[in-house]
Amino acid sequence: MEIITERLILREFLFNDWPAVLAYQQDHRYLEFYPFSTRIGSDTKKFVQWYLDEQTESPRNRVQLAVVLKETSELIGNAGVHRKPENDWEADLGFKIAPEHWRQGYATEATAALIASDFKEMKLHRISASCIAESRASARVLLKLGTREEGRLQENKFFKGRWWDTRIFGLLKSKWAGPN
Repeated sequence: MEIITERLILREFLFNDWPAVLAYQQDHRYLEFYPFSTRIGSDTKKFVQWYLDEQTESPRNRVQLAVVLKETSELIGNAGVHRKPENDWEADLGFKIAPEHWRQGYATEATAALIASDFKEMKLHRISASCIAESRASARVLLKLGTREEGRLQENKFFKGRWWDTRIFGLLKSKWAGPN
């Protein structure tokens, strides 16, 4: 699968992508809202291999694509959807962009293209997403995509020695109009 936007190519992961993924996963800004405090090569190799294994599933329940700059071919993150196990009409959305590429609209551009494709190709009715409540940038991207905030789970995640709230967002196919 490949999706091309104005500035990006969203493509299937290759095993050789792991060093680029490790580079952004080691950044302290990236790690702020994740349970792990460090990443090493073996962690990232397993991470990339997981996505490679999922590429062979049929039917495919997860589509996780590498986000690559069209102009330079630099891998700057990933975006994907994971069909919910209890039904085939709803999927969770996720995205990660290397910190040096934040605030340039890449997360919105990549996920908007992915949403449009997945509503059509996966025949989804609804896409949901969540983020740590303190991750204002992630929430901003989700709102730009047209998702609606549906709630907040209080202290439902525990990592790095503290409890974190999670914000929940949703988008129906009938409400999808592209990014704001």
